Amino acid sequence: MTQVGGFVWAVACFLLVIGPLIFIHELGHYFVGRWFGVKADAFSIGFGKEIVGWTDKRGTRWKVAWLPLGGYVRFAGDMNPASKPSPEWLALPPVERAKTFQAKPVWQRFLIVLAGPAVNFLFAFLVIAGILMSYGEPVTQPVVAFVQPGSGAAAAGLVAGDRIERVDGQHIRRFEDIASYTFLHPDAELRIDLIRNGRPLTVRAHTHATIEEDRFGNRARKGVLGIAPHAGTVQPVPLRDVPQRAAGYVVGAVDTTVTAIKQIILGTRPASELSGPVGVARAAGEQATLGWFAIVLLMAGISINLGFINLLPIPMLDGGHLLFYVVEAVRRRPVAPEVQEWAFRSGLALLLGLMLFVTFNDLGTAGLWHRLASLIG
Repeated sequence: MTQVGGFVWAVACFLLVIGPLIFIHELGHYFVGRWFGVKADAFSIGFGKEIVGWTDKRGTRWKVAWLPLGGYVRFAGDMNPASKPSPEWLALPPVERAKTFQAKPVWQRFLIVLAGPAVNFLFAFLVIAGILMSYGEPVTQPVVAFVQPGSGAAAAGLVAGDRIERVDGQHIRRFEDIASYTFLHPDAELRIDLIRNGRPLTVRAHTHATIEEDRFGNRARKGVLGIAPHAGTVQPVPLRDVPQRAAGYVVGAVDTTVTAIKQIILGTRPASELSGPVGVARAAGEQATLGWFAIVLLMAGISINLGFINLLPIPMLDGGHLLFYVVEAVRRRPVAPEVQEWAFRSGLALLLGLMLFVTFNDLGTAGLWHRLASLIG
């Protein structure tokens, strides 16, 4: 595939993946808003100039805009980021004003905003639940079959036959849980609680750090303990256990994201691993070559991240609005409009700066800076 063809493929796959996720996120806001009687003026996928659109019988303008990096639902009476009352809103007849976002009590506005991220988590939950019901779950017993000489596990005294119960206090149900945890903790000391010959034992093992490269050339720093399991199986999941298992995967994905962010902030993981729209497009193109199943899994993962990121208490994101609503509920009056305006402008600047940073990272990962340096050199 040529570079141009690869670019077009990546963009197409990006739209295929991110478009539906943006749609269901905004649909969450829209439906809960309608439930509470709020009129929606516009429902947009993307920002900027409208490419195509139509107006429904309720007066909502449904449209697709040219910059597909997000979307929004603009409710009646919510014409500015701080939801500051405008003279036009104050001049509305009482019946019309009652249908606006600002007229609703704080708990209803909270739920309308919360609905977007909640639907992203729900989508991922349903996808995972469907996979568990249809295909079962890979399960490998957390029993050590082999210890690599010279590894952190060998130095800690782990031996074949050890059954690992906990790592750093986290319960281990499958060997896969060990691999997921150690992956995120390179060059770190782990507390391992295990059972050996029927007796409990606790050891401390230091993971080695290594660079893993996947089939597409993507590189990531990972932790390796140096143990291998016996062969595993794919086991059916009882229907009664599906909700708990699916929720566990969603919570685990959020925990992984939180851990990675903490490591980046503390400097134990390079910030270059942060990725943005370009990286998502590249990943979508790569996963699409593996088939529909890989794309669905990628969509579930991105949906979880969208839900999590939107809940961060950063002005301009849903989490920023929710924070102001919590403060309003506690104080029994809204935060001053001037404070909200300042906060949302600062949040916008922060998000734009972060977007530039992750785009710079993504272009570096794609090799653009290396190729430019070669041309200059």
